[in-house]
Amino acid sequence: MTTGEPGQPRTDRSPWNWLLVLPIVLPLLTFLFNADEPRLFGFPLFYWLQIAFIVVGVVSTTIVYRMTK
Repeated sequence: MTTGEPGQPRTDRSPWNWLLVLPIVLPLLTFLFNADEPRLFGFPLFYWLQIAFIVVGVVSTTIVYRMTK
């Protein structure tokens, strides 16, 4: 696989790839969602924080994709 120039090997050693650690580590920090309050639209913290983790994952993946393509 090449980067677009013939003879140049593809490299995945971009510092932007470290941003992909964020959506993996963030949900593992249980102290973030070990509570019932605050509530957002009647949903406890745990449920809406899971949706926020999904958004963080999508945003960080999009940033890394765009910066490394």
